[in-house]
Amino acid sequence: MGSGGLELPPGDEGREGGSTDVPPGAVSLARPMNAGAIGPQLEWDAEAWHEVRTRAQRAGRAYIWLNLVEQRLRAVVAAVLRPVYEPVHGDDWVVAAAGPAGQEWVQRAVAVREVSRRKGYLLDPADDNVLSFLTLPQLRELMVQHWPCFEPYVDERREVELALDELEVTRNVVSRNRALSEAVLNQAERAAARLLEVLGAGSDVPSTRRLPVDAVEDLVGDRYADVVAVHSDRVRLLRQFPAEDLFGSARRVDALGIGLNLLVQNFSGRRLLRLAEAGGRVRLLFLNPASSAIKRRERELGIKRGELSRAVEMNILHMRRVRARLRDPGAFEIQVFDETPRFTAYLVDGDGADGIAVVQSYLRRTRGMEAPVLVLRNGRNGGRVVKSDQTDEVGLFPTYREEFELMWADSRPVS
Repeated sequence: MGSGGLELPPGDEGREGGSTDVPPGAVSLARPMNAGAIGPQLEWDAEAWHEVRTRAQRAGRAYIWLNLVEQRLRAVVAAVLRPVYEPVHGDDWVVAAAGPAGQEWVQRAVAVREVSRRKGYLLDPADDNVLSFLTLPQLRELMVQHWPCFEPYVDERREVELALDELEVTRNVVSRNRALSEAVLNQAERAAARLLEVLGAGSDVPSTRRLPVDAVEDLVGDRYADVVAVHSDRVRLLRQFPAEDLFGSARRVDALGIGLNLLVQNFSGRRLLRLAEAGGRVRLLFLNPASSAIKRRERELGIKRGELSRAVEMNILHMRRVRARLRDPGAFEIQVFDETPRFTAYLVDGDGADGIAVVQSYLRRTRGMEAPVLVLRNGRNGGRVVKSDQTDEVGLFPTYREEFELMWADSRPVS
C-alpha cells in the first residue's frame, strides 16, 4: 500500500505470485530500461560538448556585464535616494522609497533577506541590507519613480531606459540558463558599456577610446600581463580591430618590421598625411630590401628570389611619396635596418599611458599575414601589472617599446 492509499503493482514478474494482472486502483510504475540501452543515447559527441561550452562562455560574459551594471546602478540609487529617505525612515529607507507601487516586490526582497540571514547566506556584512536584494528591474523602477532626483546627475533618461530594456532580454536568457546568441551578447555588451558610461562608471583607461576595455579583461586581465587580445592571424585581427580604429586617432605611430603591410596596405596614405599634418609623428623602420637578411627570409618562405625585397621596396617608395607631400618632413621619418628580423610591432601612442601595440613574431615558413598576433595595452596600471600576490610585474609593452628604440638608434635613414 502506497502513502496515498493506492496499491503499488508487483515488482519483478519472476517473484512469487508474479501475475501480470494489476488490481483495480493500483498505480502502474514504468520499469527501468536496461542500462546498456540507455547509455548510447546519453553520450555527447564533440559537437555537443562544443555547443555547451560556447553557451557557458557566452552566459559567463553576459553575467559579468549584468553584474557590473547592477552593482553600479545599486550604488547610484543608494547615493541619490539614501540622503532623502534615511533621515526619516532609518534602515527602512528602501521600503519607504519603493512606496505603495512597489510594496509587493520590496517586501519580497525583505523576506529573502531575512531567510538569507537565518540560513547564514550573508557572508559579507556589506550585503546585509534590502538594497542588495533588489534585482535590476526593481532598481530601474526606483530610478524611474524618482527621476527628478536623478535628473541632475543622469540627463539621458531615454538612453538609460533603452539600455536597460536591451539588458533585460539578456538577463532573462541568462537567469533561465537558455542559449544566448552572439548577436544578443554583443548587443548586451554594447548596452552595458554605454550604460556604465552614462552612470559615470566608464573606464579611466585613456586607450579605451581606441580599444574598449572588456569586462573580462578588467576582472581577469592580470593573469596575462598587458596582453588584452590574441588572434591566430592578422585577418582575424583586422576583422575585430580594423586599421582605422588602430591608427585613425593616433598622435604617434612607431612601426618596426619587414614590410609593415598592416599599416602601408591597410591604412591610406591620405590618412597618414592628415595624421602627420595634424601634429602627429610617424617613425617607420623597414628591413633593408638590399640586405642579406631579406634574402634569408625569402628562402625561409620558399618564395622567388627578389620577390620579398621588391614588395618591401614598393612599400618604402609609397611612404616616401607620402612624406614628400608634407610641409614638415621631420614629422614623418623612414629608416631601414640590416639585422635579422625577429618580430613586427606597431606602437600607437607608445610614449603615453594610453598606448596600444600590435605585435607578431616571425615564424619560419609562415608569412606575417598568417602569424599569431598579440594586442597589448600600455594603460593598465601605468604599464605595470599587479598580480594576486601584490607584487608588480612589468608588462610586455615597455619591452617592445625599448626594443624599437634600440633598433631605431642602430638603423639608417632613407633619403
